[in-house]
Amino acid sequence: MSERRGQEGNSRGANTISDTVVSKIAGIAAQEVEKVQMGGGRAAAVTGLLGSITGGGASGGANLTSGVSVEVGAEEAAVDLTLPIEYGTPIPQATQAVRRNVISRVENLTGLSVTEVNITVNDVQFPEERPQLEEQKQMERTSKEQERQA
Repeated sequence: MSERRGQEGNSRGANTISDTVVSKIAGIAAQEVEKVQMGGGRAAAVTGLLGSITGGGASGGANLTSGVSVEVGAEEAAVDLTLPIEYGTPIPQATQAVRRNVISRVENLTGLSVTEVNITVNDVQFPEERPQLEEQKQMERTSKEQERQA
């Protein structure tokens, strides 16, 4: 895990934002977009199935950063995402919504300027392949509620 100096602090110190923090923010932001699931694809389906059998469930933090790669500099960040999209969803519109949300969240929460968000769609999922669909819907509702309150 690398850490880079983030936006300069005041005269009393500097802020450091780790790549891990930016990765999690980007993964959560991508997940907030309807019909997109980070850490998805067949691996998520297997993990969800195993979690339901064992009662453990999937690790949400690990899934949200799966498929996320970032480069964080002193004032900028670049994000690469690899993700599946639900079948029937127009890919150009979905990826544009993901890009906008990732840029907005990373810039607002870290103060870094996002220079690019590259997205690779690596799978098409059917709703029954999405074991975390209800969790995502709850996250979307929570996100919308937080935006209304802000």
